[in-house]
Amino acid sequence: MSDAMIAGRMPWPGLLALFTAAFTAVMTELLPAGLLPRMAEALDVPEGRVGFLVTGYAVASFLAAIPLTALLRGLRRRPVLVGVLAGFALLNAVTAVSSSYAVTFGARLLAGAMGGLLWAMLVGYAARMVPAARRGRAIAIVSAGITVALCAGIPAGAALASAFGWRAAFGGLAVAAAVLVAWVLWTVPDFPGEAAGDRAPGAAWRGGWGVAVMPGVRTVLGVTVLVLVGHQAVYTYLGPLAERSGAVPTSVALLVFGVGTVAGIWVVGAVIDRRLRATLLVVLAVVAAAMPVLGMFGGLTWAVAVALWGMAFGGVPTLLQTALVDASGPENADVATSMQTTVYNLGIAAGSLAGGVVLEGAGAGALPWTALPLVAGALAVVAVARRHAFPPPHAKGRAWPGAPRARAPRTTDATAGCR
Repeated sequence: MSDAMIAGRMPWPGLLALFTAAFTAVMTELLPAGLLPRMAEALDVPEGRVGFLVTGYAVASFLAAIPLTALLRGLRRRPVLVGVLAGFALLNAVTAVSSSYAVTFGARLLAGAMGGLLWAMLVGYAARMVPAARRGRAIAIVSAGITVALCAGIPAGAALASAFGWRAAFGGLAVAAAVLVAWVLWTVPDFPGEAAGDRAPGAAWRGGWGVAVMPGVRTVLGVTVLVLVGHQAVYTYLGPLAERSGAVPTSVALLVFGVGTVAGIWVVGAVIDRRLRATLLVVLAVVAAAMPVLGMFGGLTWAVAVALWGMAFGGVPTLLQTALVDASGPENADVATSMQTTVYNLGIAAGSLAGGVVLEGAGAGALPWTALPLVAGALAVVAVARRHAFPPPHAKGRAWPGAPRARAPRTTDATAGCR
């Protein structure tokens, strides 16, 4: 147990280190998408092949998250975290100096595997660093690294590449990851891994795939994939949708959405520990309501709908991650969130594919209508899943399946006691 947890205060230096780790992971994953022409010329491949560097990273994360988490869950947590960040530093450095597409692609695959393991760790790590009443806020702080990377990091990386070349951008990421290793060693507490007995094959609720069949876990994962497929089908092709609306340029639309997500994370962070279920219902309802507006209107109305969509969606990942920790029990958080990482990558891939098919077949105007039933379905599941996955705040004292002891009563948040 950390000193901050004992004192009941937020361990800001450590949480900000985890925030920076999330930021670094997103930058490592998505930066090539903003550097396509420059990297294609340097590696002597078409721009589409450079796009595969993002695809390869995502596929490696998808495939590696669960097995690597299960393999390493018995090790102490900080050495694993440090190893992942050191891997980012090395692999971004390889990318920065490589002139071979094959070498670069191989580095991206390994970085993707590191990313899958990192995302499986971050939420559980943040949850263990704070008292139970502040767990949702801690997860929101760490998750904000994703939004900051998307809203500011990727544009800044592209600007750095314009000024000094794309290799400087990846070199800067490598240096940042190396500095982050020292930061983590200085500020982030260490935690034990799972005991060998808890990882025995017979402990069905404690390890591996047994976590996936826990009632609350499978429901949260189902909601996650519905939301991600619907969201990504529209967000991936926000450019064509913005052009169709005639409201604002694509760059402005992305900025409006990004600013909305920052606001959404801030609002959700303030209320998540008291009203997780109600907040999730509200934000999903807003996302669902924004979709037909995006499909039917243009001008200022369309831009406002983008802002509301961004604000509502900004808090969704934090809400779902917190609900998953709650449903799985803290001792299963790493495995459960590794599954959510897999589901996220699946949703991103499926949503982008579905959106592309719809765009080619029916045009950009059909994209929001494709997303609407998926988001509405997620909203309906949350509304009826009151027992295991998204219980109301008055549902106190219920134990998760297979828990070794009674669950601490809920007081100010919808999550379980710290492990």
